Amino acid sequence: MSAVSRRVVDIDPQHLQQLNAGTTEAATLTECLAVDFEALMRAAVPEVGDDALAAIGALAGSGISRRMALSAGLIRERLGDGAVATLQQHRSDTVRSWACFMIGAHPTLALEDRLAAIRPLADDPHFGVREWAWIAVRPQLAQDMAKAIALLADWTSSPSDRLRRFASEATRPRGVWCSHIVALKRDPQMALAILAPLKADPSRYVQDSVGNWLNDAAKDRPDWVRHLCASWQSGHESAATARICKRALRSLDRH
Repeated sequence: MSAVSRRVVDIDPQHLQQLNAGTTEAATLTECLAVDFEALMRAAVPEVGDDALAAIGALAGSGISRRMALSAGLIRERLGDGAVATLQQHRSDTVRSWACFMIGAHPTLALEDRLAAIRPLADDPHFGVREWAWIAVRPQLAQDMAKAIALLADWTSSPSDRLRRFASEATRPRGVWCSHIVALKRDPQMALAILAPLKADPSRYVQDSVGNWLNDAAKDRPDWVRHLCASWQSGHESAATARICKRALRSLDRH
């Protein structure tokens, strides 16, 4: 039995039908991965046409990142970029995630406009949409890291912990389900404009991301991470900072 088949078996058939019809949201990562993209596209955007539906159906066994990108590309090709506004209001978290990839792959958006467009999706109530939001724009961020950091530094003062976390998560040197950012692996200090304002963030959601960011950096620049954590904690007692630094140093402390 394939991994996809096992995921489907584990989900209540009626609930899976609702996921594929776009009438409910996935509650877990397992449910996100089990969605039938062809069935969902037929329900949510049937106007893309049968050939587009067949194309996405042919990739049913492929990785979800590839299917996300293809879905967004097919929708743009058939319906144009104006479809983003409709998709990002859809009930289905997967459909809203297609909007993320349409924004991420837009051929002409300036970086500041791309971030402005992705911002509502980065602040989406659904965990999956928020993850796809940063994954979708990360390749464009990596092309001009200095500018991306300058723009995202403003997000660190947002009242929304989702947006503060996005600034950190989108710029992780290694990250998850994404390519590494070589410039930040080599010189993590360039991201201090994002990291420093979050060093005592009250949200555990943000703390975990900052700790993971530094844990990434520690794989290439361990001395820099140790020095930064020592500096942050020196003469400054903060449970949030202590938690971030413990997470940051967890790989180093095992050796």
